[in-house]
Amino acid sequence: MHQKHFASLTALTFATVVAFTSGNSARTQQSGATATAPVGVFESHGDVGTVLHPGSVEYDAAKRSYTIAGSGANMWLGSDAFQFAWKKMSGDVTLTADVAFLGKGVNEHRKAVLMIRQTLDADSPYADAALHGSGLTSLQYREEKGAATLEIQANISAPKRLRIEKRGAYFSMWLADASGEFRPAGGTTRIALKEPFYVGIGVCSHDKDVVEKAVFSNVALNATEPVATANSTLYSTLEW
Repeated sequence: MHQKHFASLTALTFATVVAFTSGNSARTQQSGATATAPVGVFESHGDVGTVLHPGSVEYDAAKRSYTIAGSGANMWLGSDAFQFAWKKMSGDVTLTADVAFLGKGVNEHRKAVLMIRQTLDADSPYADAALHGSGLTSLQYREEKGAATLEIQANISAPKRLRIEKRGAYFSMWLADASGEFRPAGGTTRIALKEPFYVGIGVCSHDKDVVEKAVFSNVALNATEPVATANSTLYSTLEW
C-alpha cells in the first residue's frame, strides 16, 4: 500500500502538519478562506464572498484530482459565494477538467465551475464554464464589477469533460463529446480583464446552509501562445 502525504491548513492555526510522505502519491487537504499554501497546480484557495461554512480542497497528485467542498448561496446576479482554488496568470490560457459531483445534492443548481475572474472580490468580472447539479451546462459571465451575471446555455447536458479558453479578451466554453473530441459550446463573450487575473476551479452549493462537493480530475492548466488576429475565429453566441 502506498503511503500518502497529507497537509492540513486550518483557519484557526494557520499551521501545516505533514503526516505521511511517499514518492509515488501525494494528497493535500486545506480548509478555510485563509489558506495560502499551493494545492496542485494552483497557488492557493479560499472562499469568495460570504459563506456560512468554510470550504476545503483535497488534492490527489497521483490522479491529478481535486475534491472541492463549497458552500454559498449562489454565483449569480451581482455577487458570488463559493470555494475557489486559483492561480494568478496573464495572457491566453486554457483550463480543462473532468467534472463530477459527489452525492445526490440538495439543490439542482449547485455548481462546479472552471473560472477566470479579475479579482477575489464577490462582485468581480468573470467568465466560467459551469456544470449544474441538474446537468445544465453554461457559459456564465459578469462583464463589469457588480453587474448582473449573464448566461449562454449549451445544448449538451452533463458533459464529463469541460474547458474554458481565454484568447485576448474573448472567452469560450468547450465540451467534449463521447469520443473525447472538444467542440465549442455556448458561444463566445468579450470581457476586458486586466493582467494578472485569477484562473481556477470552484464549487457553490446554491444553498447557504449546505456544503456540496465535486471532483475535478485530469486537470490541465496551460498558458497558450496568442493567436494572430488574422487567424483567429470568433464563434457566434447563438447555440449550435
